[in-house]
Amino acid sequence: MKEKVQRLMEAQQVKAVMAQLDQDEKRMVDDQIELCAINSPSNQEEKRAKRYEEMFRELPFDKVWMDEVWNVYGLLKGTGGGPKIVISAHMDTVFDADTDVTPRIDENGVIHAPGITDDTRGMAEVLGIARAMMETGVRAMGDILFCGTVGEEVLGNLRGTRHLFKTMDDIDGFISIDGPMPEKITLHAIASMVYHVTYRGVGGHALGMFGIPNANNAMGRAIAKISDLQVPKKPVTVFNVGIARGGTSTNGIPTKSELMIDMRSMQDAELDRLADRIAACCREACEEENARWNHPTETVTVEIEASGRRPGGEQDMDAPHIQAALAAYRAFGMEPVIPEGGSTDSNIPISKGIPSCTIGRGGKMGLSHTVNEYFDPTGSAEGPKRDLVLLLAFAGLEGVCEPVVQKKNRG
Repeated sequence: MKEKVQRLMEAQQVKAVMAQLDQDEKRMVDDQIELCAINSPSNQEEKRAKRYEEMFRELPFDKVWMDEVWNVYGLLKGTGGGPKIVISAHMDTVFDADTDVTPRIDENGVIHAPGITDDTRGMAEVLGIARAMMETGVRAMGDILFCGTVGEEVLGNLRGTRHLFKTMDDIDGFISIDGPMPEKITLHAIASMVYHVTYRGVGGHALGMFGIPNANNAMGRAIAKISDLQVPKKPVTVFNVGIARGGTSTNGIPTKSELMIDMRSMQDAELDRLADRIAACCREACEEENARWNHPTETVTVEIEASGRRPGGEQDMDAPHIQAALAAYRAFGMEPVIPEGGSTDSNIPISKGIPSCTIGRGGKMGLSHTVNEYFDPTGSAEGPKRDLVLLLAFAGLEGVCEPVVQKKNRG
């Protein structure tokens, strides 16, 4: 695989595209700044999506369109015989609609703004690679679908990629540009879900109503039970009680208490087992609180609502597309940093057995998902240049490199 990547690196047409990316480095950063200034919370991406579609329409794609959930697409047809590959970045952020997302550039050229990297940098790289390929006239063997997706963050629950793969059955490979550092590459998808647990009771004054079951007590019993659960190290399986709240005063028995519990596992079946065990803990806690007081008329009740289910999956580390990705990283002097799993747009295609990876963005960045997020554009073109080589390895380049991703036989 190293040899295939090296052939791509040495091909004159690939060198021409990389030179164009070097030349367009500032333009990509300018695109990034412009897109960042359009606030785009999950499920409210329409304004940013429309601007991204306009940027796509400024280029000679074979086809540009926006779908009904606001995903944006630009199709660059291949020379023939190759797989259809998606290269994407997500358009939503974790910030609410009232957040000031105006980028500010400091005296060192570092750009500061919520969302300046995650994932407007990815959006700029997707656009920049498309522009450079078209300006140099380079086409892969396979069709390439350049894409901006909605709903990647927690509240979006992968809404964009779910819709993409629901409406398209001809995708052979998937690349997402969405990582907190250039060296990171996510190759496995961790399955996840969230429980919203609500305990309810009649409540009342702590003096006059003492002796009735207490929603906060039930919540505390549940937390204690959950914290004692043992989970396997392989497959990696974790849980977290992230939010616990209830009551309005120290001398009031609350009418409602709430828990938010995050659960993750590298295997869907193990996640299901964990979810069943945690649900049982929550129900047992309710029963035990009612039994503790044995009140003749009053009880607490429990409601468990599941949300945010994301599918998981693992890929063979010896698979050609993974070996190509690792070789592309090393060809640019980047030693891959591979987490055990991640929750990204690639979860959906990985769960369907489609060769996929989520790759890091170019440049230096930090404090993502905070209002202090920053981006240093120094050397940032190295990211999209590596992404280009990986994309062409996936899709193939006639006369240089056969695709490492196989085209599906669709009859």
